[in-house]
Amino acid sequence: MSTAQHLAGPASATAVRFTDVLSAEVTKIRTLPAPWIAVVVAFAANTLLGALAATDTMRFAGPDGQISIGQFGTLLLSPAYAFIAVAVFAAGSEYRSGQLGVSLAAVPNRTRLSAAKLSATAMICVLAAVPVTGPGYLLQHYPDLVAGDLRAAQLLTGLGTVVGVYLLLSLIGYGLAVVVKSVVTPVAALFAIPILVSPMLQGALPDVVRLLPHEAALSILGNPTDPSSALDVGAASLTLSGWAAVFVLLSCWCLARRDSHGG
Repeated sequence: MSTAQHLAGPASATAVRFTDVLSAEVTKIRTLPAPWIAVVVAFAANTLLGALAATDTMRFAGPDGQISIGQFGTLLLSPAYAFIAVAVFAAGSEYRSGQLGVSLAAVPNRTRLSAAKLSATAMICVLAAVPVTGPGYLLQHYPDLVAGDLRAAQLLTGLGTVVGVYLLLSLIGYGLAVVVKSVVTPVAALFAIPILVSPMLQGALPDVVRLLPHEAALSILGNPTDPSSALDVGAASLTLSGWAAVFVLLSCWCLARRDSHGG
């Protein structure tokens, strides 16, 4: 369903308010099946991993011996790469069946349209990330909470950090989807970073690897792949935010310039 269909009415396209465009974008995302599937998959994976981490029933072989799921940052963050499909489909689905051209015709102000798309995507990602990550995060840290090693305020702060990481990764996926006009490439590229790119470059270029989005996210969460080369939380937050900002700005440029005729 295109933005234009939501905005159809007596008002002229040039008089469309930002709130109208924002509401149309939110409705459009909600009607897409792929984001709902992504939310369900990410929720199920997060909850399962949280339960396994809490019970410590599974361990993996590491360079320094066995490690628990709770110490396996890449595995714990893996549901995020299903979740980013919410933002990726919100952006990339416009390039199918000429929907973007219709949206641009309905909202001639490219800046307003771009801001509405970005705001709607970010808002939905935040609202969805809380229930997606909350139960699993609570399950994972419940033993520490009961034992008194973790306070409720610390738990909420940690959950907020996870939600923030999910949002930033989603914005990277959103921007990349606009740049490449695809819903497949962004998910595949972001998923390949922790699985293929980081392991191949870790030994030769550790200073480069730690600046990649996935590694920065793990550093923020305090569970880096290689603690010896990890960024501190502040630097990691700036790094991941920088990646998100670059791709968001590129998406805005593409919508305003490259795609000005619905291309």
